[in-house]
Amino acid sequence: MNMKDTAIHVAQLMAASARTAPKAGGKDFLEIKVVSREEDLQRIAQAMKDYAPRSSNQAFWLRDAANIEVCHALVLVGLGTSLGAGYDCGGCGFPTCGDFMKGRVTTTADMGYSGPHCAMRMMDMGSALVSAAKTASMLNLDNRVQQRVGAAARALGFIKAEVAMGIPVGFFGKSVFFDRSAPKH
Repeated sequence: MNMKDTAIHVAQLMAASARTAPKAGGKDFLEIKVVSREEDLQRIAQAMKDYAPRSSNQAFWLRDAANIEVCHALVLVGLGTSLGAGYDCGGCGFPTCGDFMKGRVTTTADMGYSGPHCAMRMMDMGSALVSAAKTASMLNLDNRVQQRVGAAARALGFIKAEVAMGIPVGFFGKSVFFDRSAPKH
């Protein structure tokens, strides 16, 4: 077994960890995918590079795209239709979950997400991401949670979620995901 095959196997275990992470009210609205085909990873990286000049953070889009170009696999974790969790916490900006569901007017950002979302459901996504990263760490797989790759994967239809984050992974002699510098443009 080569390092890429091992990384893909661990990415699948990460997806399992994300799936079993705690969720508000025990309800699961997450979408979880593993992308490992080289052509798909390069397509996502290219979309990030293509979008970079249109963003206010061009250097960071390019930096993160460089990570996707060399990663062995990508774990995507996203939040599907954002239903209120029933806690009436106000975290979404509405006083009750009922008000949120009635008054929610979604908007979508270019190479971004739709919103607003239930704060509890966003925490579900965070819990899933942390669980996946923990699994990678326990198995010594280099990884880093990234926002931009999730937005690009969503824009390309790799994940249908309203909000998505990605965790590129790989086995390297030195992690390519840390001590990075933003490319000069």
